[in-house]
Amino acid sequence: MQFKRYLSRLVVPAAAVALVLTASAGLARANGPHEPNGKVPGQYIIVLKDRAGDSGAVASEMAAAHGLGLLHVYGHALKGFAAVVPEGKLDQIKRDARVAFVSEDRLVSATGKPGSGGTTQPPQAVPTGINRIEALANPNKGAGVGVAVLDTGIDLTHPDLAANIIAGKNCLSTRKNANDDNGHGSHVAGTIAALNNGIGVVGVAPQAKLAAVKVLNSQGSGTWSSIICGLDWVKANAAALNLKVVNMSLSGGGSSDGNCGLTNGDALHQAICRVRDAGVTIVVAAGNSGASAAAEVPAAYDDAVITVSALADSDGQAGGLGAATSYGADDTFASFSNYGPVVDLGAPGVSIRSTWKGGSYATISGTSMASPHVAGAAALYIASQPGSVWSQVRDALRAAAEAAGAGHQDPSGLHPEPVLKAGAL
Repeated sequence: MQFKRYLSRLVVPAAAVALVLTASAGLARANGPHEPNGKVPGQYIIVLKDRAGDSGAVASEMAAAHGLGLLHVYGHALKGFAAVVPEGKLDQIKRDARVAFVSEDRLVSATGKPGSGGTTQPPQAVPTGINRIEALANPNKGAGVGVAVLDTGIDLTHPDLAANIIAGKNCLSTRKNANDDNGHGSHVAGTIAALNNGIGVVGVAPQAKLAAVKVLNSQGSGTWSSIICGLDWVKANAAALNLKVVNMSLSGGGSSDGNCGLTNGDALHQAICRVRDAGVTIVVAAGNSGASAAAEVPAAYDDAVITVSALADSDGQAGGLGAATSYGADDTFASFSNYGPVVDLGAPGVSIRSTWKGGSYATISGTSMASPHVAGAAALYIASQPGSVWSQVRDALRAAAEAAGAGHQDPSGLHPEPVLKAGAL
């Protein structure tokens, strides 16, 4: 079950070209040797039973008893911890009466391709995706709703983002803040909540607030355990920061048991469900494999998340009158986008311009770019309907969305999901 991409087909500033092209080589350097299926050898997520006692105390005791190398301790999204387990000790850990189950820790990483960007602060232009979903027509701007971006971090000083950033967490280093050293997370954040301030771009919900949760490194690499760390932080801080939405533009091979990971021992699924149950709506990308989204997680977790596919749109308007894109005709679903019954909504995901690291801007394609359109729209809906649970948000967004034939087409026959409309949320 290997997280091999953010779900983006990147068009990035020239300075980032080498970074993107060497992501696969950098993965081994960042995380050590790994198996072809994405498993990190010797690294596990130990999920404890609810009655096991304090996670930190149990983790410390088991580390001392078995020589474990502790990585993360979880007390909110999961009760448990992640650790490096010496050879021959795993069976002893599984037999411990306090342990519910053990998940293999697995890699997350990003791939992409080079393109263009810039570091100047241009006059504000409305991105095509924002126009396509009619976000600016809505007087509701998502005021005060917190959106956590689990990604490579966010450019904390970007002039189009900084005023909306309320908190941050770095799950990769306790000595560093959640500043973005890749660019992808900043791009996602800008689509959600870039300021309406006369420069650069504007987001779907420009008065929403952002939490930068860094779970992926400068090469876009991370692990399940780092993502669960981010989810754990979100659950712990959801009430204090009014965090109501999470965006996760990442994916890897896997499937859902339809039971929050309790049947198949999926720690990531369980953590997502517990954050869901804390009143947080989780929006995820469908994947860029041009295949069934049911074979990738978290997209497959249809009992807990809103899964988003990518629409190719070149002119910011419905009707299919724009120029063809590299990934299909205007107002058709992108050729790279995953599909299937677990997909809830489509949203613009081709040639999306947004904020980037270093105070700059870049243009990117992928379901990574579609997902934050929906995350921003979820913030709009929650601002107008406080207290809504995730399924109510999902159903309301689908009810307001554009049906096939009403502005877009699906020549492939693979995408029955409607396309996001945010003008009346």
